[in-house]
Amino acid sequence: MASLNSLLSSVFLVLAIFASLASPSFSTSRRALGSKEAKQIGFRVTLKHVDHGKNFTKFERLQRAMKRGKSRLQRLNAMVLAAGDSTELASPIHAGNGEFLMQLSIGTPADSFSAIVDTGSDLIWTQCKPCTQCFDQSTPIFDPKKSSTFSKLGCSSQLCEALPTSSCGTDGCEYLYTYGDYSSTQGILAYDTFTFADSVSVPKVGFGCGEDNEGSGFDQGAGLVGLGRGPLSLVSQLGVPKFSYCLTSIDDTATSKLLLGSQATSGNLSTKAMKTTPLIKNPLQPSFYYLSLEGISVGDTLLPIKKSTFALQSDGSGGVIIDSGTTITYIEESAFDLVKKEFKSQTKLTVDDSGSAGLDLCFKLPSDSSQVEVPKLIFHFEGADLDLPGENYMIADSTVGLVCLAMGSSSGMSIFGNVQQQDTMVIHDLAKETLSFLPTKCDKL
Repeated sequence: MASLNSLLSSVFLVLAIFASLASPSFSTSRRALGSKEAKQIGFRVTLKHVDHGKNFTKFERLQRAMKRGKSRLQRLNAMVLAAGDSTELASPIHAGNGEFLMQLSIGTPADSFSAIVDTGSDLIWTQCKPCTQCFDQSTPIFDPKKSSTFSKLGCSSQLCEALPTSSCGTDGCEYLYTYGDYSSTQGILAYDTFTFADSVSVPKVGFGCGEDNEGSGFDQGAGLVGLGRGPLSLVSQLGVPKFSYCLTSIDDTATSKLLLGSQATSGNLSTKAMKTTPLIKNPLQPSFYYLSLEGISVGDTLLPIKKSTFALQSDGSGGVIIDSGTTITYIEESAFDLVKKEFKSQTKLTVDDSGSAGLDLCFKLPSDSSQVEVPKLIFHFEGADLDLPGENYMIADSTVGLVCLAMGSSSGMSIFGNVQQQDTMVIHDLAKETLSFLPTKCDKL
C-alpha cells in the first residue's frame, strides 16, 4: 500500500489539445517462421482505434466507444450466465467486436486485410469466397483458390475439436461461431500462411474461412483475431510465452502496438515501475483474462468495499476481467456507488447532472481550466497497487466544459477497460500466468 503522503498527494489533469504524433515504423526483410522460431524472435504489429482518423471530438469518440462497450458488457455477462446454466442448449456465444484493428495478410501470394483484435475470444477468421452471405468490407474478400498454401482442416484435428460448435461435412471441419449481438460467422476451418507487420510470415495458422457471415458487429474490419487463452487464439497457436499491448489515448492520433514473443517486453524499458498480479482462470470461461481486485482507494480513502464484491463465484459469474475491447472500466454497482460518492466529496468542482456526456459522474470545468486538481485513484490488485495517472480515469473536454469520471457500474462481471490501460504496457505472461502493468509512452514504441 502506498504511504499516507503519497495517497494524499494530488495529480493534475492538464487540459490540452494533443499534437499529432508520428508512429515509429517497423520493418525487416520478410521471412517465414515456424511457431518455435516465432516464439524465440517475436514481432510487433500496429493497432489502430476503430475511430482513428475520423473527425470526432474527444467526447464524441468516448460516447461512440461507450455505446459499443455497454453492448459488449451485456454480451459478456450474458455468455457467462449461459455457461453457468446447465439447462442452456443454445450455441455458445462470444464477446465479438472490439476497439482496435490490426493489419495482416493471409495466403500465398499474401492478401492484406484489416481485422478486429479481441482479447475476449479465440477464433481467428476472415470472410472467404464463395460467399453465400458476406458484409461489406473495404478490401477484397479472400479467395482461398488463389492461395497455394491454403488447406482445409480435417474433423479429427485438434483445432476442430477445440471449436465450441462444429460439424463434419464434405469440406472437412465446418464451424459456427456466434456473437452476443446476434452476429455470426460460419464456414470451414483451414490452414494458411499469415504475414504480420509486412515482415514476418507464419505458416499453417488455423483460421475460420467464413462463407456465411451475418450481423453488424464486424463492419469495422474484414474479420477478427482472437487473443484469448483458448487453443484457437493467435497467441496459443504461435506458442509464444508472452504477449503485450500498449494503447495510446482515445483522442491521440498516434497508433497503438501489439507485441508478441520476445518483443513483448521491449529491452529498452526500465521495469522498476512494473506491477505484477496473478492471472486467474475461470473454468466456465477459459478464454478470459481474470484478475483479483482486492479494493479501490480514492485519495487517502480505502473504500469500504466488501471482499466478496469482486470475487469469482462458483457458478462462473462475477470476477474482474481485463479487456482491451471495452473502453471504460465497469465495476459492480455497490462498489461504483462508493467510488462516485468519494469523488464527489473530494473533487472541488460543481457536479453536472445534465447527463449530456453519457457518463455517471461529471463536473463542470471552471473558467480557468488550464489545470484541474483531482483525487488519486488506486486499484488494489493482488500484489499490485495500480496508481493511475489522472488522464486514465478523468476525461476532460473544454469544448463542452466538462470533466468526467471514465467509469460505470455493472451487475455481475466487472471489466477493467482500455482507458484505464492507456500509456501502459500490459504484459500477459502466459507461462507464469501473470499480468504486469508498466507505465510506457506508447506512441514512442
